[in-house]
Amino acid sequence: MKNKTYHIITIGCQMNKSDSERIANYLENTGYTFTDKESQADLVVLTTCGIRQSAEDRIYGLIPKIKKNNPKTKIILTGCLSERPDVKKRVTEQVDIWMNIKELPKLKSRLLGLDNDSVQRDCDYLKEKPKYDSKVSAFVPIGNGCDNFCSYCVVPFARGREVYREANEIIQEAKDLISSGYKEITLIAQNVNSYHEIDSNIDFPDLLKMVNDLAGDFWLRFSTSHPKDMSDKLIDTMAKCEKLCEHLHLPAQAGDNDILKAMNRKYTIEDYRILIKKVRAKMPNIAITTDIIVGYPGETEAQFQNTVKLFEDIKYDMAYVAQYSPRPNTAAAKLDDNVSRDDKRSREKELMSIIEKTSLENSQKYLNKIYPVLIEKKNKKGDWVGKAKSFKIVKIDNSEEFKDVEGEIVNVLIKKVQDLGLRGEIIEK
Repeated sequence: MKNKTYHIITIGCQMNKSDSERIANYLENTGYTFTDKESQADLVVLTTCGIRQSAEDRIYGLIPKIKKNNPKTKIILTGCLSERPDVKKRVTEQVDIWMNIKELPKLKSRLLGLDNDSVQRDCDYLKEKPKYDSKVSAFVPIGNGCDNFCSYCVVPFARGREVYREANEIIQEAKDLISSGYKEITLIAQNVNSYHEIDSNIDFPDLLKMVNDLAGDFWLRFSTSHPKDMSDKLIDTMAKCEKLCEHLHLPAQAGDNDILKAMNRKYTIEDYRILIKKVRAKMPNIAITTDIIVGYPGETEAQFQNTVKLFEDIKYDMAYVAQYSPRPNTAAAKLDDNVSRDDKRSREKELMSIIEKTSLENSQKYLNKIYPVLIEKKNKKGDWVGKAKSFKIVKIDNSEEFKDVEGEIVNVLIKKVQDLGLRGEIIEK
């Protein structure tokens, strides 16, 4: 196994990125070394996403390209598509190992061609230490899987039912990150706010406070929340956690009750609006972002206009708008995908035009004020780029004056609001 190289391609969400970090460390402990040259790797890992058809389509282009450029390379396919029979049928001759991420502890044996039928708990793979992609920010998964079975979503089929890590494991990983100088920790799961430790009464608000109370200078975030599990206890805890960033990502998915019911979301739009009102009452400066699906089967123009009204009323700082695409095994896949592509595109465009306006309006409050910014990297123009606590991207105008601020939290005077971000100058390190 010595002197062999690996390359990882990650498609999709935060959990996939975190999974890839654990796969990378596992492979290096097995004797592989990383190469950024995909065409020269002995092993290429594809951490796949099946949430959207566009993400799935990417692998159908990638796999033949990888094999054409390097016929001797082994391909491991993991992630959302690793259990899909139709995907296996389509690329079975080009993929060497199909791996559910929960089977990561068995990978060494499989690479050696050995059988390994040892039983693993569903989240044992999360015990594997990650090789973090960033030296500034880190994702800390608190569990895996989903029990919600939203009608459009493939995650419960791809990742299985919800399983959560023990709180002491999560706290230890966070402590290790803080002692290593990380400035931003994001707790992640398919539904973070349904977290519960099996053998105790620790729930997500308790866990959030435990991480917040760790010693050190760092920012804390979490993603993603399900509105049905957004409790008053969590909102109260958020307001009291001084290290928690002023940002909440709360997917609405639709603004119409009939569509929400069809999606099996288990809340009404009135419930959702009340949650936003409660959060803003406790945290007036919080930035709110969301996920929306347009063109769900049967969505009428009138139903879509209810989502438009939600956008106009809530005034989101950002929204991730996706055109509906049928996913295998889901309840919605049995329905007639009867909203035209043109209508889906126009609805997405209409919502994004509202977001551009509300984001710009919301950002005006930052103008000519000083805010802490976590500096993450330099862009191609040589400007430092970072994030505010609100998750807004901040570009630094006086980057040439500061040579060594990567990974630091600095005070920035915001001098310009543009598009979906901010520009300013560092006034002190």
